[in-house]
Amino acid sequence: MECTLCPRNCKIDRSQHKGFCGQKEALVLARAALHFWEEPCVSGSGGSGTVFFSGCNLRCVFCQNKQISADGFGEAVTVPRLREIFEELVWQGADNINLVTPTHFAAQIAEALDGFSHEVPVIWNSGGYDSVQTLKMLEGKIDIYMPDLKYSAVAPAKKYSAAADYPFRVRSALKEMYRQVGDVQLDDFGMLQKGILVRHLVLPGELENTYGVIDLFSSLFAPGQALFSLMGQYTPPATPLAFENLNRKLTQEEYEKAVDYLYLCGIEDGFVQELTSAEAQYIPPFDLTGVKNAEIEK
Repeated sequence: MECTLCPRNCKIDRSQHKGFCGQKEALVLARAALHFWEEPCVSGSGGSGTVFFSGCNLRCVFCQNKQISADGFGEAVTVPRLREIFEELVWQGADNINLVTPTHFAAQIAEALDGFSHEVPVIWNSGGYDSVQTLKMLEGKIDIYMPDLKYSAVAPAKKYSAAADYPFRVRSALKEMYRQVGDVQLDDFGMLQKGILVRHLVLPGELENTYGVIDLFSSLFAPGQALFSLMGQYTPPATPLAFENLNRKLTQEEYEKAVDYLYLCGIEDGFVQELTSAEAQYIPPFDLTGVKNAEIEK
């Protein structure tokens, strides 16, 4: 069947060939483990049960997870095994199930969630480049949408992620996400149970894009409807890029200007960071932890 799961609409038969995402039909995972470096309302005390899927429908030149997003590292698993992984993470104490870069495996994930007991919230943690049609497939299965909002303008979206239509697509996706899950709901411990948490990574030398992203968020959500996380953790890749501005970390001045604009726009529901979080050590090791069946691993 021709793949139309994401806005790329590459229409490649992924039962036979790799799509634009770099993956065939089979689910491929690189890691499934507790993760403690998400926002506090996601990580909690037990950790977020992150499941990292291989492949990606974006081509971000600065991607910190290139080993799995572009190089395709990972191991194939069945849908029943994916469901088992969800259950194992809950047993380990996960506060939620966090599906990282899941878009190109949406159909299989939806099937796996059909048999999952839903003891904890399920998070859709995507790059924001999602189609409304695919999101509708997930209605009732996802409790929290945690998309990136990378770009507000065509030029940087095309230049850095090969997705000129990103600003248009992410706007439609955010509207659909909100239609499904509604306003933010926190429990008595401040843990996110339902709603949307939008993330934006401030890129060095691209403050105008960040200002536009904040404006876009403000135009879509009223206070209390969604959370916004302004991330300053940009880490330059080991191999220098053709874009000089991306070969350095974000400056304190740049990030402070972004934070000032956030508050100027009246956005107070969410998170800002210390620039000390911009370290490669916060990138988890992609080593197939939690992917193989426990019996096999023995």
